Amino acid sequence: MSTLAVARPTTDPVPPFVVAGSVALWLGAILAGVAESLVRLAGPIPPTLGELAARSAIYLVLAVLVVQLRTGREAVRWTVVAVLGVVGLWSLIAEPVQALLGETTVIGFLVTASGPELLAAALRTLHVLEVIGALVLLFHPASNEFFRSGRVARPGPVR
Repeated sequence: MSTLAVARPTTDPVPPFVVAGSVALWLGAILAGVAESLVRLAGPIPPTLGELAARSAIYLVLAVLVVQLRTGREAVRWTVVAVLGVVGLWSLIAEPVQALLGETTVIGFLVTASGPELLAAALRTLHVLEVIGALVLLFHPASNEFFRSGRVARPGPVR
């Protein structure tokens, strides 16, 4: 009995510029998070070694996930949106929003913050802007078409 095998494509589909741009922004956001963690080492309440190790592991997993966007798989896109775009973005804005709802004002923060705190706030702002930009590009019409085409089942062995 013979088996007919259908060759799998050796390369993944080439992502459009907007998907590549989204990946670059996601990776930039992750790097901004890493930089913010390092800057906080010089702040008034530095992260512990355990916190840094946990964040490093999380950032590594997220970077691997983001790079997978280039495959065009719809499930990867929605995982990135849920984990980084929703949960991640909420974690970035929750603390500043709580501070603004309390006694803190933007002017008050700017006047009293130390250098490391100001740098961390600037990195957090960059991080948020990169996440928003990455989300917008991820749902551009060219991105939608790329991910829609990525849902086609890849051929496997025929028996």
